Amino acid sequence: MITDDPNHPGLTHGADSSPVPQADTYLVLSEEERAKGFVRPVRQKYVHAGERPKFPLRDLTAEEHERYDRFGYVKYEEFPEGSPERPGSCVVGRYWTKDRLERKGCGGMTQMGISIAETYARDPKFYGSTYCVHCRMHRPVAEFVWDGTDIPVGT
Repeated sequence: MITDDPNHPGLTHGADSSPVPQADTYLVLSEEERAKGFVRPVRQKYVHAGERPKFPLRDLTAEEHERYDRFGYVKYEEFPEGSPERPGSCVVGRYWTKDRLERKGCGGMTQMGISIAETYARDPKFYGSTYCVHCRMHRPVAEFVWDGTDIPVGT
C-alpha cells in the first residue's frame, strides 16, 4: 500500500539493524506533485552495493594517526564547502575504517512500484532509507546504486 499522508499509522521510519518484513505502507509524493515533472529519470530497480565515499579520500596525517588509530581509522574524506554533507562549520568530513571501506552490500537487486520510483525521480532526497528484498532490511539510501549504473540512489 502507498499513501501521501505522512501521518498514516502504517508507516515505518529509518534503517533496520536486523531483518524485518517490508512495511505495510510506504509514503509517496501526491499524484499532483509527481505530475509536475521529474528532476531525475524514473528508475524502478536498484542494487545494494554498500556505502561508498562520495569525495576523494586522503591518508591520515601523523597527528591524526596518534589521535585516531585506536578507532581503526585509515582514511579521511573531506566534504567540499557548499555540499549537502557539509551544512555548517561543524561537519567538515568523515573518517573511514578499513572495515567500512571494504564492506559491501549484498549485491541484490530490488524493484519498486512506479509511485515510489516517480517520487525518487521528482525529489531524489525524499527518502532516507530504502528496502533491500535480499537482506530484508531498510538501509540508508547511500548503500544503493541504480541498476546498471554507479549512481547512488537519493542523488
